[in-house]
Amino acid sequence: MTAFTIYQIKQQIWQLTNGDTGGTLPSFWLTDWLLYIIDKPSSFLITDENYELSDSELEQFNTGVAKIQAGTPLAYLTGQQEFWSLNFTVNEHTLIPRPDTEVLVEQVLKWIQSQPKSLDNINKPKRLLDLGTGSGCIAISLAHELKYQLKDDSWQTVAVDLSAEALKIARHNAAVNDVTDIEFVQSSWYDELSTQDEHLFDVIVSNPPYIDESDEHLTHLIAEPISALSAPNHGLADIERIVQRAPLYLRTGGLLALEHGFDQGATVRQILADNGFTAVQTVQDFGGNDRVTLGEI
Repeated sequence: MTAFTIYQIKQQIWQLTNGDTGGTLPSFWLTDWLLYIIDKPSSFLITDENYELSDSELEQFNTGVAKIQAGTPLAYLTGQQEFWSLNFTVNEHTLIPRPDTEVLVEQVLKWIQSQPKSLDNINKPKRLLDLGTGSGCIAISLAHELKYQLKDDSWQTVAVDLSAEALKIARHNAAVNDVTDIEFVQSSWYDELSTQDEHLFDVIVSNPPYIDESDEHLTHLIAEPISALSAPNHGLADIERIVQRAPLYLRTGGLLALEHGFDQGATVRQILADNGFTAVQTVQDFGGNDRVTLGEI
């Protein structure tokens, strides 16, 4: 097999992403894939352009490029995705964490920090529920932040998912990120949870499926689990189910925080208001789109 240097691979990446037949792939996907294969820092692409890839490295690179061109996300090739301040293992059973979902984590932490310290609750554990946890990125990031950054050991976190395979990944991610105080439950939303007073939650958070089943963009998301992306009723069915039952599982004054589509803010605010939530507000993502709606019960 002909030897290829970093310089030649960089030229190939430029052709694939900017050349006459390129432009459909972000170049960092391919450079990050290359760095993953050769296990080097990004500066290596500048300082060591004469480095020659081994035959196995070149074969792995070309195979991965073909998969990326066919629609496989980079995170599924590397098996890793950064989110918040942590690193998560992902596979075909979990969605790949998106930067916009960090807004959901940020808003929940902001709300928790804004709550007055009640003498009545000093000795009562506070409880947080993540519905549809997937890779566990939301629950684990929140639990990690509460324990290590806010120095608050009073929170108990419960993470729910219907997929046993997703829960395996979530448990692994909790362990490698040194978050040991999360209870993982296999359940369809609230079905396996109790409504007894001691099991109620102070916060319920979810990034549920919210894409309309007829959305043409779903045809391009061939690698990720569609069941975790789309929902009936114009993408609102699971959001409605979560909101309608949330008052049964939230303590008085508790928070419900939901991620949703860029064009669903007004509708989700109305759904929360119709189900007795107050202080309802929508927060925009980093692109200026409606992304997270919160309400108190």
